[in-house]
Amino acid sequence: MVTRDVEDGPVLGTPDDYPDRPKRRGRLVVHVVIGVLVAIIAGGWGYVMWSMTAGGSDAPSQVITFEVLSPSRAEITFEVYKPDDRAAVCRLRALDVNHAEVGIREVRIPPGEGSKPVKESLDTSGQATSVHIQYCNLV
Repeated sequence: MVTRDVEDGPVLGTPDDYPDRPKRRGRLVVHVVIGVLVAIIAGGWGYVMWSMTAGGSDAPSQVITFEVLSPSRAEITFEVYKPDDRAAVCRLRALDVNHAEVGIREVRIPPGEGSKPVKESLDTSGQATSVHIQYCNLV
């Protein structure tokens, strides 16, 4: 083949110059195993995402206003949207200029109050620059 002239045929040869590929077996098994692994991973990820939302037991909330009263105290007015027959627990969080947590407080909103503005104050370990609602969950 080394002395073969380029004019006689293709440089790399023709398909007839090479032996047939061996038959591959078990490809269906490989695809099924990959499919099962992907389904397990997707199901696990879905479960993690579902459990992070507490199974849909969150109560939407909105900050109306907040005020820093002193370097050791802040006040927040917020509203929680929940059913009248359920209680809610909300975690309030105060942050400083570097976004470090300087105060937290959990507030329980009893059943029967529905959606109305709630005014709460929290003690801080330093000067707060913002106060927000970290979460509100139905109890």
